[in-house]
Amino acid sequence: MFRVKKLPGGALSLRNHNAQIGKTCVMIKELNRLTGLDISNTKVII
Repeated sequence: MFRVKKLPGGALSLRNHNAQIGKTCVMIKELNRLTGLDISNTKVII
């Protein structure tokens, strides 16, 4: 979680809406990547 919080540089500001959207997208992509690393690939053996 530290990497995700550190990545955009702290808090989001309403001064520049486009920058806020960009930072949010980067944060979401990083969260998706980190959760993807945690999911293990399992196969069902019948």
